[in-house]
Amino acid sequence: MSAYAPATAAYRESAVLTATPEQLVVMLYDGANRFLTQSAVAMRDGRIGLSGEKLRRAEAIIDELLATLDLEQGGVVASRLQGIYVFCSRHLGEARMSRDPEMIDKVSDLLSELRDAWAQVAAA
Repeated sequence: MSAYAPATAAYRESAVLTATPEQLVVMLYDGANRFLTQSAVAMRDGRIGLSGEKLRRAEAIIDELLATLDLEQGGVVASRLQGIYVFCSRHLGEARMSRDPEMIDKVSDLLSELRDAWAQVAAA
């Protein structure tokens, strides 16, 4: 462990605790994309165990995004996001079964677009 690890963890915790809800969503997308990229790279390298571990972490974030949608107040936007998250979950399941890193990349690209949109909302 690095000598800077405690400081990095404290900074990360502070960033999460002081973030707006929109900024938290951006952080979740960043985490999901980081794990998806790591999973795809590991899959390409034949490290299936590591790929699966990183894929599970990305899927957990997508599950959290899905679970926290407010479908009653979110209207059409929340409903469409629900469809996107369900699609992502299914697509990642298929990627795992077929060991296809390209399918993981497609989900990552989709989440990157959503992340950019949320970043604009957070900056407003």
